[in-house]
Amino acid sequence: MAVSSCCATKLTSAKWDKLLLYSSSSAAALRHQLMMTPFCCRLNRGRKNLVQKSVVRCVVAQSDAAVVSDKIEPSETAAISALEQLKTSAAERYTKERSSIVIIGHSVHTAPVEMREKLAIPEAEWPRAIQELCSLNHIEEAAVLSTCNRMEIYVVALSQQRGVKEVTEWMSKNSGIPVSEIYQHRFLLYNKDATKHLFEVSAGLDSLVLGEGQILAQVKQVVKVGQGVDGFGRNISGLFKHAITVGKRVRTETNIGAGAVSVSSAAVELAFMKLPESSHATARMLVVGAGKMGKLVIKHLVAKGCTKMVVVNRSVEKVATIREEMKGKGVEIIYKPLTDMLSCAAEADVIFTSTASETPLFLKEHVKDLPPVNAEIGGLRLFVDISVPRNVGSCVNNVESARVYNVDDLKEVVAANKEDRLRKAMEAQTIVTEEIKQFEARRASLETVPTIKKLRAYAERIRAGELEKCLSKMGDDIPKKTRKAVDDLSRGIVNKLLHGPMQHLRCDDSDGRTLNDILENMHALNRMFSLESDLSLVEQKIRAKVEQNHE
Repeated sequence: MAVSSCCATKLTSAKWDKLLLYSSSSAAALRHQLMMTPFCCRLNRGRKNLVQKSVVRCVVAQSDAAVVSDKIEPSETAAISALEQLKTSAAERYTKERSSIVIIGHSVHTAPVEMREKLAIPEAEWPRAIQELCSLNHIEEAAVLSTCNRMEIYVVALSQQRGVKEVTEWMSKNSGIPVSEIYQHRFLLYNKDATKHLFEVSAGLDSLVLGEGQILAQVKQVVKVGQGVDGFGRNISGLFKHAITVGKRVRTETNIGAGAVSVSSAAVELAFMKLPESSHATARMLVVGAGKMGKLVIKHLVAKGCTKMVVVNRSVEKVATIREEMKGKGVEIIYKPLTDMLSCAAEADVIFTSTASETPLFLKEHVKDLPPVNAEIGGLRLFVDISVPRNVGSCVNNVESARVYNVDDLKEVVAANKEDRLRKAMEAQTIVTEEIKQFEARRASLETVPTIKKLRAYAERIRAGELEKCLSKMGDDIPKKTRKAVDDLSRGIVNKLLHGPMQHLRCDDSDGRTLNDILENMHALNRMFSLESDLSLVEQKIRAKVEQNHE
């Protein structure tokens, strides 16, 4: 009956034999590679051995390089270009590497203000810094987060070790600080740890003042400035945009911002701590700078009961805006131009500075001849400097009638209510942990997409080639319905064979696989099927950069 049915569709028994033979062989090559060794078992058993081989390979490469360098004369070494050194080195150095998110940072927790002010990069120069960083051989993307409390460089590095070395040398050249000193005070974070850090920064968990709100605005500014700048690429922009989401969510779902003080409010609080309580209502206040920080200082002074203050600024417009906002609160805000700064300082007891000036506004020679303040104020003129770079030189502390406080001195203020703030931080940390999982899963999916596409394309080439052979041998009189059935059969076989490997390239947090597990699976597939791995692109990108930099 089967033969007569085949005859009805003009297919002979021989053709059916051919159909069965070639439809089963259409995925033979693919099935052979997939089934020679059980996929999951091979990955799990081989994982440890792969890591061990990689370590041995790196040690051998380093020892070989040392031997070669001993044999080459200094003059000969100088003649070898960076590209030639790259070509003659062990190419397998890059086979286990992938692009990494790296932070090279200095913050109030690790570096003194004297160093941070030298490292600081004004916002207007961020685009220039991004472009210079991305011109380095091993840096693909970059961003700068420079505030009064931190100076952090975020990069996507084609090689972690080489990328960090290049960025550190760039920071030294840009700031004039020796590399050894930068090493001493820097912190380094990679990939998941880097993601966690930025999320905590955006949420206000890493600030000097826990829950500080201004840092979120500064993270937003990084994205705003970076838009359209070559080098502020998909990975870095995606990281910062997700960090903004985290910062907003933490402040919406927790009360970490309730009662939290900003750097500006802490500065005002510090000033009142240093003044005799009897002088709180009579102390003469001067605010130099009417930007975001200066505006906050004015608001917190008003909240403390100050009814009169002088504000020195380059232009009157910002001061007029602040004065309008304070309308109806019984506050007198007197504007003075920058040229009157010293004469205004002579009549002030407490001076707050918060300008973007890259050079000090007050030095010892400016302050030593100012008239003394009243004894009831404590006999000392207080300078509270919350600018980085600093607006008040440390030499002012050598004037007997003056005392200078900077952002590092605010720790005295934020020590209060520490236990309450830590409880709020724990609530926020739960949100940060959830968001890290989401971001890492997204990053894992982006990493494996090229491999998924290449594996499918590889399987499709085999399927299409074997199908064409099968159909050509069956003759030209095969009905469309039969052609479709054979095509569907081959697709079904390939899809079922690929299902397992594809599952091991996806990360949905449902089976406990980590980003490293997913990437190891990706590496294994690249090796098994001799795919043109994206990992090889790391070396290609580095070669292209070296060639471009040596043109």
